Amino acid sequence: MVNPAPITKFEIHDLNIWFDSTHAIKNVNMEIQSNQILSVIGPANSGKTTFLRTLNRLNDLNPSYKMTGLVEFQRVDVCSIDVETLRRDIGMVFALPLPLPLSIYENVAYGLRMHGEKNKKKMEEKVKDSLKQAYLWEEVKDRLDESAFKLSGGQQQRLCIARTLAVGPEVILFDEPCSGLDPISTAKVEDAMLKLKKDYTIVLVTNNVKQAARVGDKTAFFLSGELVEIDNTDKIFTAPNDTRTNDYIIGKFG
Repeated sequence: MVNPAPITKFEIHDLNIWFDSTHAIKNVNMEIQSNQILSVIGPANSGKTTFLRTLNRLNDLNPSYKMTGLVEFQRVDVCSIDVETLRRDIGMVFALPLPLPLSIYENVAYGLRMHGEKNKKKMEEKVKDSLKQAYLWEEVKDRLDESAFKLSGGQQQRLCIARTLAVGPEVILFDEPCSGLDPISTAKVEDAMLKLKKDYTIVLVTNNVKQAARVGDKTAFFLSGELVEIDNTDKIFTAPNDTRTNDYIIGKFG
């Protein structure tokens, strides 16, 4: 059986970003396909997180931010989409888990309540489904009324993934989600990502090149605000087109 061709989720054309006089992203052109994991790698200050935050307009919160070019989500300019709607469709999981000072259950239900869900049964089903998708349900199903702060760091990160999933996004952005986690917790988050790509598009910014290689279908290498190259992960890690990509992957810099 032949797999259907992936659908383009994002198209980025001539993207340039400044913060005051700092040119953070320089003339980036690329596409991101649906139901794939795009790993974004590069050294510090390469523009990875700035690029990620452009996809759901989180950079808009910085008063010194200026952008030129075009970022299209499903062929619609993201700047023309209502921000609340955009960020519901394009959820984000940050480097440090940020659970709300609420119970485990209420953390996941929070977004549903914010979007007007009042049906208790539907909410319970969605909370359970989201915790299952985040591979956390079996660990918390008997303690849903406990404070989220009683969870371990890795569990808190998966709780944040569940909270993102509950509102029904199409895309999940991960900004170094395993940077503070132990190897076992990291493996659980990676396993969740690999399963989630069946239903979601995932963009992962990571400083761990081994993680990028483990989970990415495609990998993009950024350096000093430029997209050096983007290709299938196997090719990036075995036969990159640019020597700078190879130098970064083998640890010569970064």
